[in-house]
Amino acid sequence: MLKTLFLILVGASYGMLSSAGVFTVLVAVGLVPRFAGKTHTSRKVILFENMVISGTIMGCVLTVFNRYCQFGAWWQSRFPEKLSFWLGMGTVVQAVFGLFAGMFIGCLALAIAEMLDSIPILSRRVSFRHGLGFAVLGIALGKFTGSLLYFYTELHRVVK
Repeated sequence: MLKTLFLILVGASYGMLSSAGVFTVLVAVGLVPRFAGKTHTSRKVILFENMVISGTIMGCVLTVFNRYCQFGAWWQSRFPEKLSFWLGMGTVVQAVFGLFAGMFIGCLALAIAEMLDSIPILSRRVSFRHGLGFAVLGIALGKFTGSLLYFYTELHRVVK
């Protein structure tokens, strides 16, 4: 019992830590206010931020509890005669989600690229004159190595 409570506490702590990192990146690059400014809907910034948070939480729940979130299987067991219609609707929903997810990731990448403009300013302020290229290369190689290890060890696969 104590071991289970400890695992729950550790898992929840790591989940909060990783979500705080995601939201920190989104706040640091100013993505949501930039979207609101570009679309001239700045009075709805709080709504946009709540939608980002809700989408992240919903994505986490659907990812972690995917066994219990299979609405298509439930619907198929109830109404097997309408299967082709719902398969078509699922394809449409996936296409729309892919479009919006791609736009979001593209905008996030552009915002992060704009943040890279601040690296030379930071290096001048902290008197980091030599080796800035090596520092950026080190960060990139670290991310690359981490990605290779992640996919080599197949951590992305779900064990059932």
